[in-house]
Amino acid sequence: MRRKRKDKSNKVIPGVVVSLSILTAVYLGLSLYFTNHFHFGSIINGIDVSGKTVEEAETKLASEINLYTLELDERGDMTETIKAADIGLKHDSNKIKELKDKQNPFNWISTIFKKDESEASQIVTYDEELLNKTLNNLACITSSNTVEPKNASFEYKDGSYEIIDEVLGNKINKNALHDAVGDAVLNGKAKLDLSASNIYENPKYTSKSQEVIDTKNTLDKYTGLKITYKSGDKTEVLDGSTIHNWLGVNKDMEITFNEDKVKNYVYKISSVFNTFGNTRNFVTTTKKTIKVSGGNYGWIVNNSKEVKDIIEAVKNGQDITKEPAYSQTALAKGSNDIGDTYVEINMTKQHLWFYKNGALVVEGDVVTGNASTNTLTPAGTYVLNYKERNATLVGEDYSSPVEYWMPFNGNIGIHDASWRNEFGKQIYLTNGSHGCVNSPYELAKTIYQNIDAGTPIVGYYE
Repeated sequence: MRRKRKDKSNKVIPGVVVSLSILTAVYLGLSLYFTNHFHFGSIINGIDVSGKTVEEAETKLASEINLYTLELDERGDMTETIKAADIGLKHDSNKIKELKDKQNPFNWISTIFKKDESEASQIVTYDEELLNKTLNNLACITSSNTVEPKNASFEYKDGSYEIIDEVLGNKINKNALHDAVGDAVLNGKAKLDLSASNIYENPKYTSKSQEVIDTKNTLDKYTGLKITYKSGDKTEVLDGSTIHNWLGVNKDMEITFNEDKVKNYVYKISSVFNTFGNTRNFVTTTKKTIKVSGGNYGWIVNNSKEVKDIIEAVKNGQDITKEPAYSQTALAKGSNDIGDTYVEINMTKQHLWFYKNGALVVEGDVVTGNASTNTLTPAGTYVLNYKERNATLVGEDYSSPVEYWMPFNGNIGIHDASWRNEFGKQIYLTNGSHGCVNSPYELAKTIYQNIDAGTPIVGYYE
């Protein structure tokens, strides 16, 4: 039994040794082979170069590179292609040899189960000048139908704003296109989706952007308010139907005001509330209704201030009732801005009345401007500028001291005239004043003691 076992053992050991020798010889032989050939599973630029020498790999790669085409998928279902010859595409022999040199010939056995794939960017090059020329000639660059991207916008409709969707357009970002195409070529990609690769110039704000939503809400706030102008018996209402015409939105989604349009509206407000220089229906002491034109009395809207006030009021976004801002005021509001405190001068009858709070304070005859020398006192509604005691009136050919001076139209005013013995009648036709209203001393004194600056002075000829 021992002899049989020993004989069997003696036969197995040589067999194992022979097998190991054979495997070693195969391993060493293949290792020697892979000294000059690529490992199993070697793939370059998607091309299998297993078992190829560097020269053989170069030949195979060159034939495949010449067939390379990159398809560009563009907006509007358009496509264009870039071919290898268009951009001088070729492989780099030195890089292929470097890839082979990196492979350890004794590690070939591990590549039976694992592919050794190299990226195209390691071995492919293109001509930069040809690439730029090719890109510049693409239809997506040269087309005359290029649509610029446009931010989401707004439309005023039925009392509120709607968001209008953005326009994507088809304008190419040339730098992004260059980089994306270059990357696709170097990596052997067959297709490039320009939209997915963010190559188009896109709008900064879309209908879903929070900035757009916030701007819409603010626009609605501005146009949802009502400003009621009210002064005396005059009313004017401002609301979104007018305000929306003033509003704009800039590229940063900031709301702007067209001040020229706001000014135009303020001019309208002025035409309603201004009474300066108006022709007025005036009821005289004799109960006769006459029209009085001219003068410097009345309300004047301060246009520049009102423009600023309106914009501020709109930005506050709240309903308000207000009066316009005035640069000049009158005693009363509304159509009858004279009120019940005024001086009435009938220059045809040469008579003056002074009413205060509806009650007659004083009346009397006067002498107005000289008709024969063309210095008639101008008709119109004026405002008493101020009053002064002991003034000296100076002209080209006179210097007259007076005790009570009340100017209402430049150098024209009411004053006492101690040099006159008579007043009224038709004196003014040939011996009138230089334009002032000459009054008896007591009349001038009483007016002076009861009148205030700003009081209307109504003078007329019947």
